Order: sequence, then structure tokens, then C-alpha cells
Amino acid sequence: MPDLIFTVARFGLLILLWVFVFVVARAVRRDVFVSSKAGAVAGRPPRRASGGDAAAGQVPRQLVVTEGELRGTRIPLSGQPIRIGRAPDSTLVITDDYASGRHAQLVPRGGQWILEDLRSTNGTYLGRNKVTGPTPVPPGMPIRIGRTSIELRP
Repeated sequence: MPDLIFTVARFGLLILLWVFVFVVARAVRRDVFVSSKAGAVAGRPPRRASGGDAAAGQVPRQLVVTEGELRGTRIPLSGQPIRIGRAPDSTLVITDDYASGRHAQLVPRGGQWILEDLRSTNGTYLGRNKVTGPTPVPPGMPIRIGRTSIELRP
């Protein structure tokens, strides 16, 4: 009887080990996929109004959620600051576990939009770079907050 119990326990531990390996592999794959997708845009220098890009020279008119639970959500830019976070009074309320209550904000200043991190726990990223101070946001550059990604678009 004790041999049967030890055999079942060994197989149970082996199954748990494989489940753990698959969960870790899935998390790593997801992180690598998100990083490589953001890096495709972030690897190039910021766009300038005089450049040859289609979005260059065009004024952003909307904020678009491109990844995350709210994918496809569009918020028109009206010249008022846009607050992003889990707090119910945010302009864009995201339920991402990696977002703070008051995570970040976009503020119109001098004809462009400025991204500011509001001392969030997990940080705000513009492309692959962590936002450490007020940072201009070019149209089409992904802003990442946890698993949510947003862009300014014309």
C-alpha cells in the first residue's frame, strides 16, 4: 500500500511540475511577443512634423486603445487632459492589474501631447522607454500601461 501512495505522489508532483513549466513558458512567450511588437515601432526615432510619414504633420484627434481589455476604444481629443488609471474618475478607466489608480496622464501643451507618469507602481512606457518625466508623444507611438497599449492617432 505505501508503494502505491508514493507512486501516485511522484506522478502528481511530476504533473504539477509540467503545469508550472507550461505556465512559465506561456508568460515568457506573452512578454516576448508584446515586447517585440512594441519594439518594431519603438526601434525607430520619434516622428517629426517635417518627416515623410503619413501621420507626420497631422494633428492627433483621438486616443485609441490598441491592446488590452478595452481594445478598439476611441476617445476624442478635446484639448483637455486625459487621465488614465483604475480610478473611476479617470478619463480612460483600465482594469489592468498592473495599472495604478491614477497611473498616467496626457496633457496638451504647445500644440503637442505630453505624457506624464503619475508615480505609478509599475511605470508607464512610451515605446520601449520608461517615462520618467514629461515626454512628448508622437502620433502612432505606443503608450504601454501594464497589458494595455494606446496610441494617439489623426
